[in-house]
Amino acid sequence: MVALGAAAGRTVWRLGATATLLAAVSAMANDTPAAPPANASIDEIQQYCSNVVDPARDRRYLLQKQDLEKLKADVDVRLKALEERRNEYQEWLKKRTDFMDMARQDLVDIYKNMKPDAAAARLAEVDVYVAASILMRLTPRQSGLILSEMDPAKAAKLTGLISSSADAPAKKG
Repeated sequence: MVALGAAAGRTVWRLGATATLLAAVSAMANDTPAAPPANASIDEIQQYCSNVVDPARDRRYLLQKQDLEKLKADVDVRLKALEERRNEYQEWLKKRTDFMDMARQDLVDIYKNMKPDAAAARLAEVDVYVAASILMRLTPRQSGLILSEMDPAKAAKLTGLISSSADAPAKKG
């Protein structure tokens, strides 16, 4: 009966060793170290912990790197949107400056010294952009007097043009 007990003990030991080996192989397949057996000694537990530290640290670094890459991509998208918006404003400012430059100061001075009815008649005959540019450079009082002497349709068109030239580009989204 003792012989049967020794054979049974060896079988149990083999089954335990096989289970531990299978757990280790399974853990290796999952890229994680196998847990130490429940009856492991302090040295075995310390060895297990030292084996786990490096893969755990590497995994943590990998997750942090992935988070940083996502954040960087988000920042890049926002920077691109800001750059596009800045370009829109620069384009608008250039158009506005070009529009204002249509009326040179000496031409504005001529209209400034004219009577409102005469200035209205002359501005009705020139290009609407030039007329609007001249009116924008005059004082609001002078512009108002000239516009009141103009044909209402022409005055409305000039007023709309002056109004739209002062508007910044509409905000998208």
